[in-house]
Amino acid sequence: MAMLLRRAASSRNAIAFLRRSSSLIQSRDFSHKSLFSPPNHPRGRDWEFDLSLPDFLRDSRRGFAKGKKSKDDSASGLVDVAPDIGPTVKATATSQMEAAIDALSRDLTKIRTGRAAPGMLDHIIVETGGVKVPLSHLALVSVLDPKTLSVNPYDPDTVKDLEKAIVSSPLGLNPKLDGQRLVASIPALTKEHIQAMCKIVTKSSEVVKQSIRRSRQKALDTIKKAGSSLPKDEVKRLEKEVEELTKKFVKSAEDMCKSKEKEITQS
Repeated sequence: MAMLLRRAASSRNAIAFLRRSSSLIQSRDFSHKSLFSPPNHPRGRDWEFDLSLPDFLRDSRRGFAKGKKSKDDSASGLVDVAPDIGPTVKATATSQMEAAIDALSRDLTKIRTGRAAPGMLDHIIVETGGVKVPLSHLALVSVLDPKTLSVNPYDPDTVKDLEKAIVSSPLGLNPKLDGQRLVASIPALTKEHIQAMCKIVTKSSEVVKQSIRRSRQKALDTIKKAGSSLPKDEVKRLEKEVEELTKKFVKSAEDMCKSKEKEITQS
C-alpha cells in the first residue's frame, strides 16, 4: 500500500513539472525563427542570411575601379618627372641660327668687290640644252691673279652658254674666250658702286640678325610653355644659355659683314 502511494506522488510531481515547462515554452518563443534571429531582430519577420561582402573587401575592390585613384596613390608623394628639354631647345636654336649664317655667307659671296674670288660666280644659273644648271656644276672657277678669274668648262660645248650667263649676271663682268676656257677681268669699283655694295651688306646684316632673333624667340617660347613643369632655376639657366647663343651668332654675322665691307672699300 505504501509503495502505491509513493508511485502516485511521483506521477503527480512529473505531471506538475510538465505543465510548468509547457507554460514556460508558451511564454517564451523558442521557435526556429527566434533561435536563429540576430539580436534586436523584429519578431514575426523571416530572417535572411547576409551574404554581402565584408566592408574591408568592398573597400579594396573600389580601389581597383577603372580610372579611379585610391587615396593611397594621392598620398604616396610620387611626382611625374619633367623631361629635360634643354638639349633639344639649344640644338634646334643652334641649327636655325647656323642656317641663317650660312645664308648670309652665300649672299655676301654674290657681292662683287674689286678682287677676284672663285665663289663670286656660284650663284649664276646657266641654261644649257633647255635645262637650268648652277655654273659650279658646269665649270671649275679659279683665280689667276687678284684681278682675274678663269672659268674652265667640263664640257667645251657649254662654253658659249657659260659666257652668256656671266655677261647677263649683275656682276658687270665681260669674260673673253681663251682657248677652251673663259677669262674674266674684275673691273675696279667706282665710288657709287662701293656705296651701293656697302648698303647691300648692311641690309643683309639686318636680315640675318632678325632671323637669329626669331630663332631665339622660338626657343624662349618653348621654354616658357614647359616652365610650369620645370624648376625656376632650370628655366632661368636655359633662358640665359639661349641669350648667350644669340649674342654669339649675332656677333658672327656682324663680323662677317664688317669683313665684307672692308673688302669692298679697300679693293
